[in-house]
Amino acid sequence: MKLHEIKQDFFSKPRKRIGRGTSSNHGKTCGKGQKGQKVRTHPRLRVGFEGGQTPIFRRLPKFGFYHKKTQFKILNLNQIEKFSFVKINNQTLFENKIIKNIRTKVKILGNGNISKALEVDVFKISKTAQDLIIKANGKIIKKNCIKKND
Repeated sequence: MKLHEIKQDFFSKPRKRIGRGTSSNHGKTCGKGQKGQKVRTHPRLRVGFEGGQTPIFRRLPKFGFYHKKTQFKILNLNQIEKFSFVKINNQTLFENKIIKNIRTKVKILGNGNISKALEVDVFKISKTAQDLIIKANGKIIKKNCIKKND
């Protein structure tokens, strides 16, 4: 194989050859126009920069706000009473399709009564629910739990 036998790939595009005289249409200024910041070798312009003019993201009015508030999956004691399982934590709630994500923060509220002894390990629990669970000989594990008063 010799250099003159090598063929160009069908899908490849020949690179733009600049600085090869005025008749090539890419001579002299090499297609970059005349003077200015973008003519230089490394024009460092941030996204949205408009040459000193007030950019569009500052000209347009702002609306709405973002407030990052912790969202809880609320469970009441009367809902928990219907469950067949005794351990209540994110793993068991996820396996039984009560929560969609294992990292969901669960809060137990004290609406209703409980008759069976439960082992509870959730993110938050109200004081009323805590008293009712302990009254029913249940257990509250503190590794993942935060009391309402804290």
